[in-house]
Amino acid sequence: MRARLHQIVVDSRDPGTLVRFWAALLGGEPVDRGRGWSHVEPPGFARLAFQPVPGDKAGKNRLHLDIAVEDVAAAAAGAVRLGAAPAGAPVTDDQGSFQTMYDPEGNEFCFVGP
Repeated sequence: MRARLHQIVVDSRDPGTLVRFWAALLGGEPVDRGRGWSHVEPPGFARLAFQPVPGDKAGKNRLHLDIAVEDVAAAAAGAVRLGAAPAGAPVTDDQGSFQTMYDPEGNEFCFVGP
C-alpha cells in the first residue's frame, strides 16, 4: 500500500489565530472548521491543520517545516511583522543559509535559502 500525505496537523491553543499567521506567511485562505479546528491550503504545499489543545507548547518540536526563500533575512523580517520571533542568529554553512524561527505559539520552523 502506498500512502500520501493528506495534511500536517499542529496542536494549538488558538487555531483561528495561528491559521491566520500561516496563511499570511505561505498564502491561501484560512478556514475555521467545527470543534475549534482551522486549516489553510497554501499553494504548492500540504494542508496545514490546527487542532485545539489545552495548554501551551512544552519542549522542542520533534518535527519542523523548512520553508525555501530567496532572501532569508527579508523572510525573517516579514515573519516578525506577522508575529513570529527569531530563534538565535542566522546560520550559513556549506549547504546555504537558514534562520530558525518561532511562530506565535512557539512552534519552530526555518527559512532556508541558497
